[in-house]
Amino acid sequence: MYISDINRELICTYTTIRDNFRDLVELLQIYEQEYLLKCEEGRKEIYYRNRERFNALKFRAETGTELAALFIFLNRTCFNGLYRVNSKGGFNVPQGDYKNPCICDKTNLYAVSKKLQGVEIIHGDYRQSTDFIDEKTFAYFDPPYRPLSATSNFTAYAQDGFCDKAQIELSKFIDEMNERGAFILASNSDPKNTDEADGFFDLLYDKYRILRIGANRAINSAGKGRGKINELLICSLGG
Repeated sequence: MYISDINRELICTYTTIRDNFRDLVELLQIYEQEYLLKCEEGRKEIYYRNRERFNALKFRAETGTELAALFIFLNRTCFNGLYRVNSKGGFNVPQGDYKNPCICDKTNLYAVSKKLQGVEIIHGDYRQSTDFIDEKTFAYFDPPYRPLSATSNFTAYAQDGFCDKAQIELSKFIDEMNERGAFILASNSDPKNTDEADGFFDLLYDKYRILRIGANRAINSAGKGRGKINELLICSLGG
């Protein structure tokens, strides 16, 4: 099995969970104990201190247990578990409002560590899988989702973003892999949630089966913008 992602910090976290589970859990338990014992102001100070430290390691392109532990800490304590970076690449999500966040889920991390044993984990984009995808391969593509509105600011998963041109380039790659006979599954947002006339993905993937699946959307500045929406599953006809 092979997995890859353009987010270096996510890949570092997966690799650490696979290879250094015990040290990761030990550090997360320290973070959790320190955070949960503090009052609101104390937690705020810890959150932004850890966010600053995470960015310092990130900008130095460092990897290792500390970076992975900070990645998980921020995911469990930031606003809605969102990962977003600014134009300089710095993680900039504010603190979330949780009374008792589970920062160290040892049971889940152990289960993930077991599943990742023997998995090749690569920092890079989907193109690096070109050489080994064939008719025996099941390939799942989960790109940064296309924003549902022009004002959406939750799409900066990576510093360079993922615009419509990048979505089109991905679709061409998927076409190439589909022609090889690979079993394809891709996911994305459904533009028709906000504009019934927006057939961007329907046209882009008109040779595939497109399923619209209900999903809960938790990230929105306004409460009325949260709740059930559709997301897309794009499947090769042979899958």
